[in-house]
Parts: sequence; structure tokens; C-alpha cells
Amino acid sequence: MDSKERVVSFPRYADYHVVFKYTVEQGFGLQYVVPPETTSRTEKLGEKYSPEFVCTPFKTMLGGMIEALESGANTLITSYGLCRLGYFGELQEQIIKDLGYDFEIINFQEYNTGKKKDFIKAVKALNPDVNLVKLGAELINAKTMLEYIDDITAEYYKKAGFENTGGDAKKIYDTFIFDLSLCENRQEIKSAYSKAKEGFRNLDVKIPQNPIKVGVVGEFYTAMDPFSNRNLEEKLTKMGVEVHRYLNITNRLFNYDKKALKKYIEEYATYEMGPTSTANIWATKKYCESGVDGIVHIKSANCTPEIDIVPVMRNVCADYKVPFITLTYDAQTSDVGLNTRIEAFFDMMSAKRKVIY
Repeated sequence: MDSKERVVSFPRYADYHVVFKYTVEQGFGLQYVVPPETTSRTEKLGEKYSPEFVCTPFKTMLGGMIEALESGANTLITSYGLCRLGYFGELQEQIIKDLGYDFEIINFQEYNTGKKKDFIKAVKALNPDVNLVKLGAELINAKTMLEYIDDITAEYYKKAGFENTGGDAKKIYDTFIFDLSLCENRQEIKSAYSKAKEGFRNLDVKIPQNPIKVGVVGEFYTAMDPFSNRNLEEKLTKMGVEVHRYLNITNRLFNYDKKALKKYIEEYATYEMGPTSTANIWATKKYCESGVDGIVHIKSANCTPEIDIVPVMRNVCADYKVPFITLTYDAQTSDVGLNTRIEAFFDMMSAKRKVIY
């Protein structure tokens, strides 16, 4: 396919779509289609055509890919992964082509060797005419955009539960994402970030001296994508909880010191059990030591690495006497059952507070 004809897309993933859009348009010089916001239709589409026992993110991403093609994309990108995610691309491509869609897929897993020459091959597969110098500069800008999104997201979930005028925090956050979606250069990215930071600095909040704090850990996709976890963090903020989540793209891809993480948790785990297992055990211990009131573990159904680390995290929380709950998500998960469990967990943390204080 001629690069001028390419219309590229990638399944929606939290609010990182603005980064994908920026990278493709500014770095590769190609047209990008933002898929529709993830909904139950997306999930049901993916579930309908997926193997029954595949993990839930596979189904959500498959539905997102189909909706991207429906929106006008003719080229899909798939990422590389350290668990079964590494096999997603080939299987998803076959499923969608069996459905009759005409498209091309660029599977970055095929080029995931760690060698510079293979990275360049992946780049050239997407656009043979790409300017590598310009792409390098725009990738730096995209990394900055990722870091800004993760920083503003963290600030939002720490403060949203304590604002005096309901909705202002969400307005600041949504405006920030919208502003980023229009950015075409580094200066505009920095300006959008500065505007959001100022908005949160001036946010009218009344934070208690010692608010209830919850640490969120879990599987890479489900823990970060609000639709996939049924807006868990938003629900916690509405209960007046300060929410902390270490796991984001910035920390996993750019700040991940595997040796240091393993050293910190060596009394609980000797071996790596999956792509985010060490980070989640590390975060659980770190949160417990910092004095959080509870740990919420989010995982998708049929995610083997996250199933394996549940006993380890329970041991950590038991040693520090911190309440722990695991929430499992699939396409059939309903808000009613989840809300009941979350409310009961909040009541337990509150009751424990009354005993201690």
C-alpha cells in the first residue's frame, strides 16, 4: 500500500489515543483515525469473534480494531508484549480478515528484537518515506506527552474526591486531553500541560488531614483503561478516597528498574512471574509501607500472571495488616456486583480507621 493511501489506527486505550494520533501524524506524516470511544458494543464485538478463554483485553482490542476499520482505517498497528499479548497481532489479523475486512496490519511484535536495524524496518514498514530525523524528534515529544498524561491523571485521582464544586476536576482533565489532541508541536504540548497544572493548583478542594488512601495495582491493560475496569478509580474518588496507581505507561516503559524492584520484594518473590508481576508486588509493598488504607488488585479474566501473584500480594498485605481485594473483569462483569464489593471494601477500611483513630 502506498504511504499516501494509508489511514492508520490503533484500538482505544484509556486516553493514550492522543499520543498515538500525534506520533502517526507528526512523526510518520500519515493520516490517523481515532476509533470511537470504547463501549459495550466494542466489547461485545470482540467477545463474539474471540476464542472463549482468551484474556479480556484481547476481546476489547479486537472490538476496537473492527470499529477502527468501520471508521475508515485501512492500516492497523499492533504492539509487542511480554505475555500472550505478543501473540495477539497474528490471531487478531486472521480473525478480522476471516470476517471479510480488507486492510493491512503492521505487527511490531515481528520486529521486537531489540536491534536498531529491526526497529527501523518496523518504521519503514509503516512509511518507507519517513524522515527518521524528524521521527526521532517527534517520538521524544510523544514520550513527553505520555509523561504529562500520566502526571495529570495521577493528580486528578488524588484530588477529584475532595473538590468543593463537583465536576471542576473532570473539566480540567477533559480539557487537557482535548487540548493535547490538537497539538502539532512540542510548545503546544507544554502549553496544554501547563494549563492543566495551573488548573489543578487552583482547584477548590478541601482535603482532610488524613484522607482514606487506596493503592491500585493490576494487569497492565485493565488497570489503566477506565472502561475495562468499569471506572473503578472514578468510583473510589466519589467515595472521598485518594487514589494512587503506580502502574502507567511512563513507569512501565521508561522508569522500570527491574533489578531494584526485585531486590525490594525478594522476601516475597524470587522469580519474575509475568510482565507486570514484579511491579505490582513492589507497588503493593510500597503502598503498605506508606500507610494506605487498602489495596485494590484489578485483573482481567484468564490473565495467568495476575492470578499467580494474588497469593503473594495477600501475604504482603497480611504482614502489614492492610485490607486487600481482587476484582476480576470480563465482558459479562456488571456494575451492580462490582459496586457492592467496592462499597463493602470502603466500609471495611472506614471501620478499621475508627478502631485505629
